[in-house]
Amino acid sequence: MLSACAFESQTYVDVPPAVTRPTMPIPPTPASSTTSPVTFPPGLFPVESSTTLAVASLPKPVASPRDARAPEPRTDLGIIEIPRIGIKMTMLEGIRLTTLDRGPGHWPGTAMPGKAGNVVVAGHRTSHTKPFRHLEALAPGDEVIFTMPDGRFVYRVVGTEIVTPDRIDITNQTSAKTATLFACHPPGSTKQRIVVHLVLG
Repeated sequence: MLSACAFESQTYVDVPPAVTRPTMPIPPTPASSTTSPVTFPPGLFPVESSTTLAVASLPKPVASPRDARAPEPRTDLGIIEIPRIGIKMTMLEGIRLTTLDRGPGHWPGTAMPGKAGNVVVAGHRTSHTKPFRHLEALAPGDEVIFTMPDGRFVYRVVGTEIVTPDRIDITNQTSAKTATLFACHPPGSTKQRIVVHLVLG
């Protein structure tokens, strides 16, 4: 399951990843009431493992935690900044709720910013620091900036979708340099997840 909500209590189970994802409309930003179809550039979504030898070197996400409340050591990775929604916070390693209570968490085993693959980051919307409260306000072209020990990496939004909590495939790795932000949806509910897709540059 995709954990990102402080009050979730369900059991976490491993779900086989899907290999396809339907096109979804982009939720309107506060300033607009129109929607447009999401279009994703080549390489945004997972490539088949037999496609190229390079695929074998892509990061391998760990399974979602079975005990979301188990403590894990604090590891600060860098800074995540989302100018559109006024967020600039430390990004931590881990997606257990004990980590997300402190700030946005990087899904272990997914790509690090600036590297080939998919950087996956979770965050709260209605509790604690609620860094992802306004993810729905992000529009194509908006920046998400990661400042890491090895550099500063600017990703741009390419689309948003709403998915069910079992959509573990959003953590799948890509041949391109991509990133995924996700949180519970709608705010205050654990029924769905809002997922924002980004590409580097």
